[in-house]
Amino acid sequence: MNTQDINKRIRLIMDLRNKGIVDTDVLSAIERVPRDEFVPAHSRDQAWEDMALPIGLGQTISQPFVVAKMTESLGVTDRDTILEIGTGCGYQCAVLSYLARRVYTIERHKYLQVDAEKRFEKLGLRNITAIAADGMKGWPVINGIKPEPYDKIIVTAAARSKPPQALIDQLKVGGKMIIPVGEPGAQILKLYKRESEEAYSVKDVMPVRFVPLLPDVSHEHNDVAVS
Repeated sequence: MNTQDINKRIRLIMDLRNKGIVDTDVLSAIERVPRDEFVPAHSRDQAWEDMALPIGLGQTISQPFVVAKMTESLGVTDRDTILEIGTGCGYQCAVLSYLARRVYTIERHKYLQVDAEKRFEKLGLRNITAIAADGMKGWPVINGIKPEPYDKIIVTAAARSKPPQALIDQLKVGGKMIIPVGEPGAQILKLYKRESEEAYSVKDVMPVRFVPLLPDVSHEHNDVAVS
C-alpha cells in the first residue's frame, strides 16, 4: 500500500469519527477492508470517499458512513453469527467478517454473488458463506439442515413497510436486525430487537436511501460492472 492510499484511509476514518462513529472496532474494520477492491475500476479514485458508488445491475456499494452506522448499531461481537441480506459487491459483508464469528450472506443477483466470493477469497476472508437466493425468505434449508436463529441480521435493501416475517423468525430472542424501511424518498433505517418469541421493539436510526428489497432470484444476464 502506498502513502497516498494510507492517507486516503486515514482521512476516511477521521471523517467517520467527525460524523459520530465512535466504535473503534468498527472503525478498525473499515480501515482494514480495501474498499478499492469492491468498486468498478473507473471509480477506484473515489473508493475512499464517503459516498455510495454504482456497481452494476442497478446496485450500489453503500456510503462508508452508512456501513459504519449500521454495523455500529448492531453492536457486533466476535461471538455473533450474522445473516446479511443483499451481498452486493461484498463490502459490508467484508467489514462484518472482521467483527463477527461467522457471516452468512444472500444475494439475488448470481453475478454479484460470484464476484463477491472471488473478493472474499482474494482477501482471505474465511468466515463468510455466500449464496444466491431469495433473501426475503431468509437462509434456506440446505441438505436438510435448517438454519439456526441468528444473533444479528443486516438488510441492505429497503422493505416497503416492515421486515419480511421470515427474517424476524430467523432472529434469536435478544437478537437485533437493522433494515431500511419505507417508500423511495421516505426510507428510515430501523433497528429491531426481538424481545421474546412474540414481541420485538423498534428504534428509528436515521433517514437513508437504498434500493428496494425484492423477491426471488434475478435472472438478468447483464455483465456486472465491477472487475
